[in-house]
Amino acid sequence: DGDVGDPHIRLDGELARLLTAAGYDVVAIDPGASTDNVVPIGLVELEEPDGSFDAAVAVVSLHHVDPLDDSCNRLADVLRPGATLLVDEFDVERFDERAAEWWLEQRRARGAVEEHSAQEQIAELRAAIHPLSLIQATLEAHFDVGPPLRGSYLYRWDLDETLRPKEDELIVEGV
Repeated sequence: DGDVGDPHIRLDGELARLLTAAGYDVVAIDPGASTDNVVPIGLVELEEPDGSFDAAVAVVSLHHVDPLDDSCNRLADVLRPGATLLVDEFDVERFDERAAEWWLEQRRARGAVEEHSAQEQIAELRAAIHPLSLIQATLEAHFDVGPPLRGSYLYRWDLDETLRPKEDELIVEGV
């Protein structure tokens, strides 16, 4: 499927399995977990001692975390001072009608039944998940947060890797 640096790892504990296989001690959490190697708890419930972790990775997850502030406080507590935090996140504020329409077209081309319009999809997401600006502001209370590195994402969201070059091309073209 890929190596540890593969940005297309499925969000079902595969990253935790790969990191463990590479020799890292891993604690993977997800309140909706359904796999053996992921603990089904929220970040705010993590009972590890303060300063227990040398690094943390949040892959397309903080936008769902509730309560965000308390969860980020807990994250800061369990990381040792100076630890690395890597966040891979979806910027719902930049998900516009053109992007939504492209994503919906790709889903329909693969046989998905999409009943939402682009506008409905945008509204639904913006009502349901935290925007990147809020995630950044919340993390900045505890971490030195650099500017976001922007890149393609939609091909990872119920699509597939074959669409990444096309999505990258559309981004470069400003479309």
